[in-house]
Amino acid sequence: MSRIGKLPIEVPAGVEIKFGTDVVEVKGPKGKLETPLCPLLQYDLKDGHITLSPRDTSRETNAQHGLRRTLLANCIEGVTKGFSKGLEVIGVGYRVAVKGSMIELNVGYSHPVIVDLPDGIKATVEQQVLTISGIDKELVGETAARIRRIRKPEPYKGKGIKYVTETIRRKVGKSGGKK
Repeated sequence: MSRIGKLPIEVPAGVEIKFGTDVVEVKGPKGKLETPLCPLLQYDLKDGHITLSPRDTSRETNAQHGLRRTLLANCIEGVTKGFSKGLEVIGVGYRVAVKGSMIELNVGYSHPVIVDLPDGIKATVEQQVLTISGIDKELVGETAARIRRIRKPEPYKGKGIKYVTETIRRKVGKSGGKK
């Protein structure tokens, strides 16, 4: 049995959960999300807590136990608090601007790179830090990764787009290695 799957999920006030035939709908103050139901697991909602229990002891059931609990917990956290990722744009002349549902990046190419944001994702810029936020954790992470892929940070000068929490291991150039 999964150690993570055994943990109960607390349902805060203002969150409505509806179990369908193949999806769980979660409605909260920030919006509505849904995640697929797993037929190998039993979902129980009691006293403001959701518990997932396996129907049998197969290997696949054990694998799904922790995954489905985490996906449901992420939906509940998303509709109450939301998720955000910070990206730092580092480099001389590198700029980032948000124009409606588009992000314009000037990151050393001959042209500005324009990124369209998917529905449900918001972006804000403060100096050189771009913050991507939304209620769907997977979509926020994927959008941030797509933007980072435009100009990955390089180890020699440290230029590029990196996560705020990421540290870049710097390398010594050619002349620094000789002695």
